[in-house]
Order: sequence, then C-alpha cells, then structure tokens
Amino acid sequence: MSKRIAVLVSGGGTNLQALIDAQARGALRGGKICAVIASKPGILALERAAKAGIPGYVVARKDYPSSQAMTAALVDKLGKLDIDLVVLAGFMVILTGEMVQAFPNAILNVHPSLIPSFCGEGCYGLHVHEKALEYGVKVTGATVHFVSEECDGGPIVLQKAVDILEGDTPEALQRRVMEQAEWAILPQAVALFCQDRLRVEGRTVHILPPRP
Repeated sequence: MSKRIAVLVSGGGTNLQALIDAQARGALRGGKICAVIASKPGILALERAAKAGIPGYVVARKDYPSSQAMTAALVDKLGKLDIDLVVLAGFMVILTGEMVQAFPNAILNVHPSLIPSFCGEGCYGLHVHEKALEYGVKVTGATVHFVSEECDGGPIVLQKAVDILEGDTPEALQRRVMEQAEWAILPQAVALFCQDRLRVEGRTVHILPPRP
C-alpha cells in the first residue's frame, strides 16, 4: 500500500523538484506525492506541482489570525487528503504543536546545515550559510530530521557533509549544499520512511535493512 505524501512549500520549490524528479525515476519506492500545499498563493513551487500533475492547495498564513489557527487548518486539510507523511520543503511558517501531535514521527524537514550546528530560531535560508562562513567551519552540509516541537530539534534521519571552499559566498555555498546534499538526502529519507525502514528510539533513528 503506497504511502500518501504531502509536501509543504513557501517559495521556489527546489527541494520539491528534487522529490518530483525522484518520483519520476522511481526512487520514491513505497510512496507517492499526492499534494503540494503552499503557505501563500502564486509561488513557483505550485507551478512545479501543476507541471508534474500533482494537486496544489493554498493554506495561507495571512488568512488566519494566528499560527495556531493556520496549523489547525493545515492538519484538517492533511487529514481530509488522507496523508501518511508530511515533508517540509522550504516551508517558512512556524507550525504549532498540533501538527506534531497529529503526525508523530511522520513529518520530515530538510535543514541546510549539519544539526546541531547553525540551527534553531533565526537559522533559515541564507542566514544558515552566512553563520557557517562567519564561524569559519571547514565542513557544512544538510540534515533531514523528524519534526518535533523543538525548532530543528527532532531525531536525525540522514546527514551529508559538504566542504566549504576558499572564497565561498553564502549564495555559492547555499547552491552547493542544495545540489550535493539536500537534493540527495531528502528523497532518500522519504523513500526510507515510505518503505517502513525508519525506527525511532529516543533521539536515534535506526535505518532498517530492506525487506527481502
């Protein structure tokens, strides 16, 4: 029974595209992207979904009085769509605890650093790469983790390292982390979830061998 995936987006949808491409080449074994939900209308990510024949929906933050009200509407929408796995792919709205309670260990997020470095409040988008360069680290990367009520604090599923090069700008580093890490490990983590190969014990995520 194929798991139904919803991808939540707020912008250009490059990570969504990586998932769409993975699905097209048969790499999301055990899962299917059934919905793309945007936090605002008219974004490129919705165009990517339409082009791939995936239904797109908008649950706009501005239509709700609070993050909590928006989260409740989102949970309701996901329930109606019978979603098994929620993927946050550049989703720029802070969701409240109701989301995690509705989908325990069934929400994946990709973050552009090696957590616990350069994560948490205020660490999103280009800011993450600016901080890595300011600190002078030699290696950064990306992390896919389960979403918990703590920002960027859920159990880690996969990580991939990317070297920082002499003369890197935040923009160049952002692009390389996406290409070399995010676009590789996000589809991989989604496929592992859909094949029931992830087992969470406390903070540790065990990756189980494929079924014979």
